[in-house]
Amino acid sequence: MKHHHFILHKPYGYLSQLINNQNKRRNKRLLGELFDFPEGTMAIGRLDENSEGLLLLTTNGKVSEEIRSAKYEKEYYAQVDGIINPEAIKQLQEGVEIGINGKKYKTKPCKAKSITNLDHIPLADRKVRDERHGPTSWLSITLTEGKFRQVRKMTAAVGFPTLRLVRVRIANIKLNCSVGEVYEVNNLH
Repeated sequence: MKHHHFILHKPYGYLSQLINNQNKRRNKRLLGELFDFPEGTMAIGRLDENSEGLLLLTTNGKVSEEIRSAKYEKEYYAQVDGIINPEAIKQLQEGVEIGINGKKYKTKPCKAKSITNLDHIPLADRKVRDERHGPTSWLSITLTEGKFRQVRKMTAAVGFPTLRLVRVRIANIKLNCSVGEVYEVNNLH
């Protein structure tokens, strides 16, 4: 059986699923609206409805498991409320305590840094709020784990809630296509 692999720039407001298998999500936008994926295609990892950016899809469950493993880095750009400071960056790098399934969890050390230039990332021109509500800033966070809503929980734990979240890289695959664009590749390694 020939497997298929896809790279997608998931737009804001879409669920990381191809078919609606839950009635409560009847009116939600799904990835299948963006492209005619072959049967058996699955998202590798997820981005919540309010997140955007790089999403890999495959028909090969083994590839999915491998890419979700801790040996592959996932890099996110987070626009946060306020101007992120060096102390908060250091806390993120060392690991912070967040809640996972009602239990306290300390995140693994990660890479984190403030960023100012996003010209190299194909982002939708989407305003998250009015300037009257105060300044925002961007940071890069690179993880080897992927807990539920982890980046959002981490930035909130250091006092800078995430307003916008964009995954820009998985391993050596970088976000380099327009919002909503999908293309097939020979492999994902």
